[in-house]
Amino acid sequence: MKITCFIEYQLNPFKIEQFREYAENWGELIPACGGELLGYFLPHEGTNDRAFGLISFDSLAAYEAYRHRLQTTEAGKANFMLAKQGEFIVSEKRSFLTPVPNTYQRPAQEA
Repeated sequence: MKITCFIEYQLNPFKIEQFREYAENWGELIPACGGELLGYFLPHEGTNDRAFGLISFDSLAAYEAYRHRLQTTEAGKANFMLAKQGEFIVSEKRSFLTPVPNTYQRPAQEA
């Protein structure tokens, strides 16, 4: 059964562009390490200090293998260091979700 890692970030609202760079870096790294990247999302309107990342995996074991690969690649280490040095992430929460099959990836219908 597919699982999605839902990551909620609390950001320093004055460092959103630094977080954008961090998220864009994951755009190549996550798929290369085995994650199905659904996307990163920045604040647009309303709350200005929350961002989200969604990454799917075939199983929790696949997620664990992905995390190991991500943390041991040079590019992954560099991106984690960017976040640490830039101090743009205040906190981070992870939830693991499974889709309701009849609701997952349903395209819009023309009216």
